[in-house]
Amino acid sequence: MTPKLQQALKLLQMPAIELQLMLKQEIMENPLLEEIEEYEEIVEETEQHADGSGEGADGAANGDGTTPAETTAPATEEPSEDPIEAKTDGAEAGDERVDWDEYFNDGFDLGRAGAEEEHREEFFEKVPVAKRTFTDQLMGQLRIATDDPRMLVIGAYLVGSLDESGYLTCDLEEVANTFGVGVEEVDKVLELIQAFDPPGVGARNLQECLLLQLHFRGEDASMAAAIIRDHFDEFKQKKYVDIARKLRISVQDVQDQCKLISTLDPKPGLEVVAEDPKYVIPDLIVDTIDGKYIVYLNDRNIPRLRVSQHYHDELMREVRDGDSAAREFINARLKSAKWLIQTIEQRRRTMVKVMECIVRKQREFFDKGTAFLKPLTLQQVASEINMHESTVSRVTTNKYVQTPRGVFELKFFFSSSLGTQDGGEVSAKSAKDKIRRIIEAEIDRTPLSDQKIADMLKRDGLNIARRTVAKYREQLNILPARMRKQY
Repeated sequence: MTPKLQQALKLLQMPAIELQLMLKQEIMENPLLEEIEEYEEIVEETEQHADGSGEGADGAANGDGTTPAETTAPATEEPSEDPIEAKTDGAEAGDERVDWDEYFNDGFDLGRAGAEEEHREEFFEKVPVAKRTFTDQLMGQLRIATDDPRMLVIGAYLVGSLDESGYLTCDLEEVANTFGVGVEEVDKVLELIQAFDPPGVGARNLQECLLLQLHFRGEDASMAAAIIRDHFDEFKQKKYVDIARKLRISVQDVQDQCKLISTLDPKPGLEVVAEDPKYVIPDLIVDTIDGKYIVYLNDRNIPRLRVSQHYHDELMREVRDGDSAAREFINARLKSAKWLIQTIEQRRRTMVKVMECIVRKQREFFDKGTAFLKPLTLQQVASEINMHESTVSRVTTNKYVQTPRGVFELKFFFSSSLGTQDGGEVSAKSAKDKIRRIIEAEIDRTPLSDQKIADMLKRDGLNIARRTVAKYREQLNILPARMRKQY
């Protein structure tokens, strides 16, 4: 592939945010590229309407039958008439004289009656707020808890060895050897850190983390603490009957204690997040207008580019009789700018074309929901729009679409098929949705096994094996029947 083709494919695969950054960089590197500002578009539209209203008796069309917008001159050409001069001429033609006394009275009145109130809006610049990181918060507590220099050094090492969830990732003997102290001293510093906020920080495993949080609540002697301390393996596997028999309590009491344990935080370090949340910005938008689905790009923040004709003319004028190498450089920059603008426009058309095909294929999903999602492959879309399958794959990679039913990744609309008893096909995502709905409607005391769910789906006409039900259930992060049982 040629370098230009490789770059075109790369642009096609870029999501909106990456494309925006790339175009900003291209504008900085290529002097012949410039961004069309939003106010320029408004001025152009205003001039077009002004030109159209004064042409001919009807003011609606030109002599050749086209509308004024269709015959607008390029942006690089000078307008036929200066709008400021035209406004002045019109005032003189109508012999309108300005009453300067009235003008100054209205313009400088500080609150007297009769003057029009001027609407003012004050805009405040967003100032980034400094955020304390997880490490900063713990180090602040450590400096308050002790002023011993050696404990501060060891504590700083331990704090730096915590992962983002708040768990200690190093061995205490390794830390002791690093600082040439006993393990007991390192353990003493760790106990100090484990008393910090958030509760559970500095634990070496999940069991210790949960016990630290119960200690913070003052529930060291509670039944929940006993379950975690002495029967943690049975607790993880939800063997409530075995725990009840060993503790000589009812299964209902064990289940109540386990519900209490579920309120603890298994990853206390994530409570302190210094990074801003990362939002998904959809690349495409699907809207409904008069019962029809309309597809358009969400490219409001993507710079609109054009070739700077004025800058190009100035550069060519300077090098016309000068260095040929400079002239070749400008020609190369000009070709690159034109090619980039054409490629971006081709990307726009391709993305809209692919999404419109997806909407046609998945019309029932947009009308009724996930249960009506149909099987769809990249090859089916590529064949319908006369494109290569790899092109459709690049369009649908790492891109999102905003629809009346929510924001989805484009890959969501493609899935394998499952056979039905009447010879039809059902999307795998539709089958997952049915499995989820069946489990949500089950009775807690008698949860449905994977085989029973498969039998229920077969009665509804969907041929699916028990192993497939188990696979889809795991993908939905749903526990097996034995662990879903409630007493």
